[in-house]
Amino acid sequence: MSDALPHAQVPAAFDVGAAAYDKLVGANPGYHDHLRLSAQRMGLPDGGRGMRLLDAGCGTGASTAALLAAAPHAEIVAVDASAGMLAEARSKAWPDSVRFVHSRIEDIADADVTGPFDGIFAAYLLRNLADPDTQLRTFRDMLNPGAPLTVHEYSVRDSAVATAVWNAVCWAIIIPAGRLRTGDASLYTYLRRSVLDFDGASAFLDRLQRNGFTDVHSETMPGWQRNVVHTFTGRATRR
Repeated sequence: MSDALPHAQVPAAFDVGAAAYDKLVGANPGYHDHLRLSAQRMGLPDGGRGMRLLDAGCGTGASTAALLAAAPHAEIVAVDASAGMLAEARSKAWPDSVRFVHSRIEDIADADVTGPFDGIFAAYLLRNLADPDTQLRTFRDMLNPGAPLTVHEYSVRDSAVATAVWNAVCWAIIIPAGRLRTGDASLYTYLRRSVLDFDGASAFLDRLQRNGFTDVHSETMPGWQRNVVHTFTGRATRR
């Protein structure tokens, strides 16, 4: 596979990398801290008591753990398209308030995952979808009016420095480490390219607004991922 991995093949690529994924991201300084920071930025009151939340694209459960830390009293439905990644997530200890569902995010209604939700957390998901606009509108319709969508995502187009940092980290660390651990660098070369092709921060905020979200804003991360990884948040419009 080239770094232009077709969207339909992305879940299978994650299946290949699933067993090594936690060790690879664990070597990234700040990875888990930054997920927790984005989940905290959702601003969920009272630890999420009485709330129902969707973790869209939960992977091996790192985003689920971040959401649980921010909202320990909420019901969390965590969905992922990769059976391998989801198996890693399910192998961990979770409270009864967390439920995992295997489904493409585009097909979750067929997996009996329906709204309304009091918040949606989507980490490293939107740039992997063939039609992010349709998915954003679906998320809007799944949310209670005024409830937040928080997207934790790479976005480097608005910064030449961030783009250079991202390329350097990919070629020097991420791609070689992925090849070493899995014997296949396809997922990691795709990762590099998907980030370069994704919206800049300003363009993604515009995309959120076009698809029915208000009060949109973004904040970046501290450390080496400044202007590389961002928290994007918007609130569902009243319908």
